Amino acid sequence: MDTNKNSYTIIYAVIMVIVVAVVLALAASLLKERQQRNVEIERKQMILKSVKLASEASAAADKDSYIEQEYAKYITDSSIVRDGAELTLYICNGDNGEKFYVIPVLGAGLWGPVWGYVSLKDDYNTIYGAVFDHKSETPGLGAEISTDAFASQFGGKSIFDSNGNYVSVKVVKGGAKAGSQHEVDAISGGTITSQAVEEMLFKNINEYLDFFSSQAKTRAEAIKAMSEAQAAADSLSVTNQMENN
Repeated sequence: MDTNKNSYTIIYAVIMVIVVAVVLALAASLLKERQQRNVEIERKQMILKSVKLASEASAAADKDSYIEQEYAKYITDSSIVRDGAELTLYICNGDNGEKFYVIPVLGAGLWGPVWGYVSLKDDYNTIYGAVFDHKSETPGLGAEISTDAFASQFGGKSIFDSNGNYVSVKVVKGGAKAGSQHEVDAISGGTITSQAVEEMLFKNINEYLDFFSSQAKTRAEAIKAMSEAQAAADSLSVTNQMENN
């Protein structure tokens, strides 16, 4: 074939495009399973971090296995249905009988999606821990939502006010009020990302309120029944003692 002809150049270009496409497709296929596993491991690590577990992950000889074992030990994947939609909820059973409810949150930041996990204590009000991440927020500004310094502010905050109204947690530009149970400091220079975190918390946690309300009611009824049963048993014991005397 005459290499100086246009047809040669076209055929050569077509062959190269096909070869490169095949190589890329093969590489994507071979790497897909590993990429999916990495995403899954990251998800599980974030969930564990939201309940202050798996702190030894970075030092583990086999990080992936360590996270998998910790997740299997403490976390139960669950789901609830609200208004016909299925919501994912992660339940953590601690070593001391503690129970935490982990809510996945997702929102839109300045340059892309932001997401995270927020854990509540079993009073369905107090935040135990939180962890956040982003796709493409500005380094040193909005990207700071992924730091421990930002996320640690949420621990101990309440999502209901003293009157029982849902208020979530506000991310306040200029700084939270001293002693506030419903505010944290916004990121300096990351106003839009901070607002995105506040909005996604309010919206996502709100979707679980009916479930938490029913859980709280069920628990209150169970406690009342136990109390009444104990009172009846104590009364019977006193009656028996009186009769024996």
